[in-house]
Amino acid sequence: MAMYRKLGKTSSQRKALLRNQVTQLIWHDRIITTEARAKEVKKIAEGLIAMAIKEKDNYEMVKVTVKVPVKDKDGKRVKEVVNGKKVTKYETVEKEIKKDLPSRLHARRQILRVLYPVVEVPKEAAGRKRNTKEINLVTKLFDEVAPKYVDRKGGYTRIVKIGQRQGDAAMMVVLELV
Repeated sequence: MAMYRKLGKTSSQRKALLRNQVTQLIWHDRIITTEARAKEVKKIAEGLIAMAIKEKDNYEMVKVTVKVPVKDKDGKRVKEVVNGKKVTKYETVEKEIKKDLPSRLHARRQILRVLYPVVEVPKEAAGRKRNTKEINLVTKLFDEVAPKYVDRKGGYTRIVKIGQRQGDAAMMVVLELV
């Protein structure tokens, strides 16, 4: 008996499909897919969420001094002339950042092995690189998803059947975070 469903795909195609669906589930909190795919995605997603819950508070706050460019009222960088060249003017600022402890860093990297990078493109600038931003799904897992499920002992996702697909009568389901 197989330990997983092959989904009618080669191993590389299957891994890519499952990674993509897990990424979309965490990003959108729900996806619509076939029942067999949903059951496989559920296994992976619940493992990632459990890892995030376990390591969510495993960090320390550290004060760091950083150089930040000075900006004018319009949000543009202020330039100054040094030795005949225009150079951006910087100021040093103290910031407090979260520094992962080794076990959380390991968990972060394990999660990054599964999730694809997500780039959000604003609707009004579709097709342009400007104002696009890369979303850090690992941070979303640690900061938003994990605190919701701290008291649960599992069962972080739910599968709801919504009927058969028109073309091939495959059972379609909604897979969502509870």
